[in-house]
Amino acid sequence: MLSINATFIGQFIVLLILLWFIYKVVVPMLAGPIEARQRKIAEGLAAAGRGEQSLADASRNADNLIREARERANQIIAQAQHRANELVDEAKGKAVTEGARLVAQAQQQIQLDASSARESLRREVAGIAVKAASKLLDREIDAKAHADLLDKLATQL
Repeated sequence: MLSINATFIGQFIVLLILLWFIYKVVVPMLAGPIEARQRKIAEGLAAAGRGEQSLADASRNADNLIREARERANQIIAQAQHRANELVDEAKGKAVTEGARLVAQAQQQIQLDASSARESLRREVAGIAVKAASKLLDREIDAKAHADLLDKLATQL
């Protein structure tokens, strides 16, 4: 059995004094750094939470900026295509106008050339007719004296 004697009571009192000493001196010495470490950890967790929130906000902002940039790029592309179509239509219109002008100019030139060729041909035919008539008549016809007659002949041809 367990007998309670003075040694046991003395050891018990020393144990109580040791526990009281640990509670008053050692525990506060250990509790301070532990609490500081807990505060640091809590601050780190809070900062991590704020960082995650900031990252989420930044991600949303980046997504919004990318979406806006894509929309703007699509608008610019649409405007460029519209302008390109306008330029093509404008160029087609200018080309058609220029083509019509060149055709009209070519037709005028053809008419002038044809008229010039007809005049030249008339003169040659008149000259040939005069030479043929002079050979037939065995005498020389004066072209200057008979200019009116030759002009009438040339217009008839």
